Amino acid sequence: MTYENWFDAELAVVDVETTGLDASSERIIEIGIIHMKAGEILDSWGQLIDPKRPIPEEVTKLTGISQSDVEGKPFFDQIAAEVRSRMEGRVCVAYNLSFDRGFITAELERVGTTWPEGPALDPLVFAREIQRSAGSKRLTSVAERLGIELLEAHRAVDDAIIAGKVLYAFREQLPERLEDLIQLQQQWAQQQEQQMATWRRRRRSNDEDSENSEKPKSEPVSTTAASDEKIALGPAYVYGDEPDPLRFLFKQLPDAGSRR
Repeated sequence: MTYENWFDAELAVVDVETTGLDASSERIIEIGIIHMKAGEILDSWGQLIDPKRPIPEEVTKLTGISQSDVEGKPFFDQIAAEVRSRMEGRVCVAYNLSFDRGFITAELERVGTTWPEGPALDPLVFAREIQRSAGSKRLTSVAERLGIELLEAHRAVDDAIIAGKVLYAFREQLPERLEDLIQLQQQWAQQQEQQMATWRRRRRSNDEDSENSEKPKSEPVSTTAASDEKIALGPAYVYGDEPDPLRFLFKQLPDAGSRR
């Protein structure tokens, strides 16, 4: 598979709904795979899946998928070949890629196969930079800010369509060449993980200091940034344009209460 310009490449945009958040122990209950090229939908495919276990009530509330909906539906091993063939030879895309890829990989490995080789793109990584100060990074919020018509949230096919449209909407802010885009994604993802790790580490250190203190300090604490990363510890924090670190971290998550 060789593509010079990612806009001209055929994309396989994937999305899954699951019984939980841990790919090693939870299962997929719905999968959607959308083929797109140059901003247009070429093909749309979705499948409800019997997870061989009860669907938690909170998942039903989130997705609308109930136990009765998956009764009589195929098990993943019965559609594994179809799933892989629909991704193979294309640029795979998923919003919060690590989540969807983790679940699909786990399911494929259970039947003795693997996630297909090839480039993969995550619009969430781009949203965190391009819409850094805009608010929530959940898929629907990002799409709304881009003027994308929302479909039925937390259903696999609809979420996959929206994820693909979000990626195309960022086209003007991203490199044209697929190779350059992959490199930029890697750089941004690494920076974002480092920022999160730094915040967690310093937050943990601050909590430990607070526990070890005999009494609160009465001296005022500066609200200015402590470093080039714009992080200050103490009663007041500064992180970019967001003074509350908990709110900043929350905004960088793809969705509150779910994986998107």
